[in-house]
Amino acid sequence: MIKYISILIFLFGVTGFAQRSTSEKALDTLENDTVEKRYMIIAGDSVPREAIDLEEVVLLRKLRFDDIDARRRYLILRKKTRKVYPYAKLASERLVTLNARLDKIKSRRDRKQYTKIVQDYIEEEFSAELKKLTRTEGQILVKLIHRQTGTTAFNLVKNLKSGWRAFWYNTTASMFDISLKEEYHPESNQEDFLIEDILQRSFRDNILERQATALDFEYLELTDKWSKSISPKKRS
Repeated sequence: MIKYISILIFLFGVTGFAQRSTSEKALDTLENDTVEKRYMIIAGDSVPREAIDLEEVVLLRKLRFDDIDARRRYLILRKKTRKVYPYAKLASERLVTLNARLDKIKSRRDRKQYTKIVQDYIEEEFSAELKKLTRTEGQILVKLIHRQTGTTAFNLVKNLKSGWRAFWYNTTASMFDISLKEEYHPESNQEDFLIEDILQRSFRDNILERQATALDFEYLELTDKWSKSISPKKRS
């Protein structure tokens, strides 16, 4: 959204030349045609423009809840989703960077060494914060990792670590009712749709930074399916 725009209007005269002949001798006269053009200078820019490129505005339907408890659960889900989304977004960015650099590394030994460096960096930077997540927040994060990367958290661990480590991580997570194999399906899971709704509204309001999903679904098409009533599940 552009908040501050300074508008300067210039009148730019375009002079046209016309020739008119008489029976005696050709006499040239000048006739002036004035065309008014509006130019705008956007704050922070020094180049005048005739038009402003505006960001796409998505109109979202107003949600309807079955009762006040359903609305309260939605607000709780919104708080948790907004909290963990930045971690999923960062996981996607790190994965893209990792894969791009691995493609340029030919030696298997160097690839393994570089992967370990990235692993250690991510664990050192975020492990302390991730340990503070509640069970519900952790499960939402797992779903959002699938949304952003197109693969499950289990497979990410398996590819970056080993099959045994991924199994162990999943077994440990399952003790807290968290499955690293959980996927994100807003087209068939109402809670996932609500998470997507929260994300879209947060993107629109510039509360969260938009990052395209790696999955194949259209949010606006899903609203028709889920628009009748919203009743989020009660989660601990």
